[in-house]
This record gives sequence, C-alpha cells and structure tokens, in this order.
Amino acid sequence: SIMSKKIAEGTGALVLDVKVGSGAFMKTVEQARELATTMVEIGNDAGVTTRALLTAMDVPLGRTAGNALEVQESLDVLAGGGPSDVVELTITLAREMLDTSGATGTKDPAVALTDGSAMDVWRAMIKAQGGDNSAALPKAKETHDVLAQSGGYLTKLDALAVGIASWRLGAGRARKEDSVQAGAGIQWHVGHGEAVVKGQKLFTLHTDEPARFESALEVLTAGYEVGTQKEISERLPLVIDRIV
Repeated sequence: SIMSKKIAEGTGALVLDVKVGSGAFMKTVEQARELATTMVEIGNDAGVTTRALLTAMDVPLGRTAGNALEVQESLDVLAGGGPSDVVELTITLAREMLDTSGATGTKDPAVALTDGSAMDVWRAMIKAQGGDNSAALPKAKETHDVLAQSGGYLTKLDALAVGIASWRLGAGRARKEDSVQAGAGIQWHVGHGEAVVKGQKLFTLHTDEPARFESALEVLTAGYEVGTQKEISERLPLVIDRIV
C-alpha cells in the first residue's frame, strides 16, 4: 500500500527507511533486506527511482517515545541540537534523498541544521498551512520517574519494551477507535551503554491517567538492565545496509 500511494502521487524519487530489530516489524536483517529489495524493485519497475536504507530499531532511537515528546525532540534537531543518533540518521536520509532525486547545488543537510535554515523552512511550512508556530505542545497531566537502584551501565534497552510501555501510557491505540493521549510517552535520560549512578533518573513516564503507570512499568522494567561494562549488550549499527 505504501508503494502504490507513492507511485500514484507521481513521486519521482523515493528513499525508504526500513527498520530492523525488536521494535520493528522486521525482526532480522535478512527479513528487512528481503522487504527492502522487493519495495525497491516495485518502485524502480514503476519508473520511480527508489532506494532503501536498513536502519536499527533494536534499541530505541533518540531519547523519547510518544507523540508530543517526539515532536519536541524533532524540533530540537531542527534547532541544531537533539540526540546524536537522530541527527545522524536525519542527515543520512536527507543526503540520500538529495542524491536519489538528482538535486544539485543544494545545501548540505548538516549545514541546514546548524545554521538555522532547516528550522526556518519548517516554520514557513507551518505558517503556510495556517498553523501557529508559537503554540505550545501538549503535556501529560502526570509524570513518574524511575530511578536507578544501582550504579554501573545501562547494559540493555529494548525498543519493543519501550514501545509497549509507551502504548500502555496512552501514546498509541489497541483499536482504531481508541483515543490517543498527545502528551503520553516515555523519556529515557540514559542511553544504551552509558554510565549509571545509583539514584539517578533513568526514565520519566508521562500520562494523563496515573492508573496506567503500573502496567507500563511491568513491561518497561523487563526491557532494561543495569550492570557492568562487560555486560553491555551488542547492538546493530545505526545504518545496516543500503539497497539500490
């Protein structure tokens, strides 16, 4: 359905980001490569120059999961900041799109983020659609912090566990008729492989309904571990492969 929509739109060039890992539909690199190859072939056969990148989703990307939380993180990247992995993937995909489209004489995406021009374009897009650039993002009514019970390193952070916990907080739907809380979700203050100090804040959970904290914590607690540096789990590279 994705390819049919893009082809029907008259797209001239298309770059696909095919996720791999526990938090993605494709759990293995082999599955993702097969899917990406098929979609690239469909696009190219239809006259759309198509490429795909296989990118990691075994560990969650960035530092947030949830609607407004992720929008704020995206704004941080547009402002020249934000988590390094989100910045790296954003620049990589943007450069791939420029190359695939055959665009010439364009500003490098990394420069556009640091010099403010990317943010300027985003604000112009919001204004052109009648939006308000000064409007505040939604915020959850309740928060809950998870503190480290011991020091060491964050040896495990599972993307699927973080996603399910965010959903249980109200950030997603179980059925299409369910409502979504725009401010719900999770922030993690320590990334995979980073040092942890006993008592420091590891996660902040956001929801409008505090009764949701317990079920979210059940799955989140099983999705991370603190241990020694030698116990840090191996993770996939951010960009695993490129299919053309």
